[in-house]
Amino acid sequence: MTRANPEKTTAAVEVTCAFCGGKGRDPFGILSPLATCQVCGGTGRRTLYPPTALCAFCRGTGVHPFSRMTCTTCGGVGTVEIPDDAVTCPCCGGTGRAADYANYIWPDSPLSCDCCGGKGVIAK
Repeated sequence: MTRANPEKTTAAVEVTCAFCGGKGRDPFGILSPLATCQVCGGTGRRTLYPPTALCAFCRGTGVHPFSRMTCTTCGGVGTVEIPDDAVTCPCCGGTGRAADYANYIWPDSPLSCDCCGGKGVIAK
């Protein structure tokens, strides 16, 4: 599978679903211990287009911090697609966490950074 891009064609890569750890089942067993993972649909894998990076907001777990919900930044995949010319986010310093106006990064914030959307990087 390739991405339609007038500048270049990038082949897709498959990554292991971080939310279920590649097992294809709901890791928390909320509906049932046999419930299908809502992130990967039970396949244990997701398709992304490079370049990719570990999700800064959930630190690659696929789980929203302080909850049992999927991460709002990566959608539970644990990996995010990033721009080709990505640089560390100046607002959060690459943590993906919210910062206040004095640029104090809240390390345990349940909110993602407004500048990068929680990815930890922005386009140059």
